[in-house]
Amino acid sequence: MKITVLTLFPNLFDNFLNESIVKKIIQKKIVNIQIINFRQFSKDKNKRVDDYQYGGGAGMVIGLPTIVETIKKYKTKDSKVILLSPQGETYSQDKAKQLSKSKHLILIAGHYEGFDERLINYVDEVVSIGDYILTGGEIPTMVLIETIIRLQDKAINNKSLNSETFDNSLLDYPVYTKPLKYDGYEVPKVLLSGNHKLIQEYRLKQQISKTKKYRNDMYKKYLKENKDAKTK
Repeated sequence: MKITVLTLFPNLFDNFLNESIVKKIIQKKIVNIQIINFRQFSKDKNKRVDDYQYGGGAGMVIGLPTIVETIKKYKTKDSKVILLSPQGETYSQDKAKQLSKSKHLILIAGHYEGFDERLINYVDEVVSIGDYILTGGEIPTMVLIETIIRLQDKAINNKSLNSETFDNSLLDYPVYTKPLKYDGYEVPKVLLSGNHKLIQEYRLKQQISKTKKYRNDMYKKYLKENKDAKTK
């Protein structure tokens, strides 16, 4: 898989790409990530890419010529172009799974007051990581990259992927480690029983309980998908 990031601040990705699981996945050559500063393609003598908005208003707007020419330079028949914007579809694990099957993603990280609205004609999708505002699209881009590349084959142990939050419309089950007792709090005895059937039943009940408590929207979705679900 290949991911091309178009940004005005490429240095923000330095640590992200060289730490933890992201670095390991890149080293395994499971994914090829290239960070492109699209300012370099500006034909302005000062490499300017933004300007004042028509009609007046606060903030500078990134114009079309430079970003569109950059998209055209890196786009192929296998590319899917995604603009990161709070105006887009809210991102989810299901969307991550969908995008993880792509051969080539071009992710556009905006900045300032955003892009000229006509950019929408040059992208395939607009994606938002939530209903809040950030200074730029670099952090949302990192979110997409990590959620997508960890789903690639051989990127992570399959057992880890088989029981994660949001799978089956449920939050993940609670996990514990040593010591058995700490400050009056104990590890549930069922986890020490060695009875895998009981442990699985306990964990499912905990998933349902946590989801009902913290994410009632997901809980309702789970009930619809599992009409006979026990919620004790």
